[in-house]
Amino acid sequence: MSHSIQCRCGRVRGTVLAPARAIRGICYCKDCQAYARLLGNAETVLDAHGGTCVVATRAGSITFSAGQELLACLTLTAGGPLRWYARCCNTPIANTARRRTLSYVGLVHTALGDAAAQEASFGPPRLWLNTRSAQGEPNVVARSPLLVAPGFALGLIWDRVSGRYRRTPFFTTAGEPIATPGAPTQAERDAAYGG
Repeated sequence: MSHSIQCRCGRVRGTVLAPARAIRGICYCKDCQAYARLLGNAETVLDAHGGTCVVATRAGSITFSAGQELLACLTLTAGGPLRWYARCCNTPIANTARRRTLSYVGLVHTALGDAAAQEASFGPPRLWLNTRSAQGEPNVVARSPLLVAPGFALGLIWDRVSGRYRRTPFFTTAGEPIATPGAPTQAERDAAYGG
């Protein structure tokens, strides 16, 4: 079984293999909120409490069949993750570590179809992160990812030890991001974080 990835305009398309091994969660961090605002997608990305639904998977589970050259990325902080989006329509696609050695990929729900399709493939959200940054009081229980998904963490370790981390559509064979990471200007940052 697999699940489709597609940007809003349909030019970037791909597949998530083995979606049952992925973990669906909600992140309320200020960076995810700022990222949605920077791309002009706050209304479609963020829930009522400022949360972004993210599906955690491993890089080797993702392939792109069209539009990979349209992927762009930005970083909000010096050590923060790379945030990938489709530059054709500014659809958020995924978050990755800055280096390919950590094979974690957090797919943003906007590229994964409607909520019913996501639930059918990935199950309900099992993880709620950074709830202190939420707007208002979401009725959720914050838990450590290691407690919720120890097998997922072991898979990331296995990818590193076995060299499978090299199988990633977001980095070149030399280990560089396939797109040069951009960064917002100070004015753009101020607007995104102040929104």
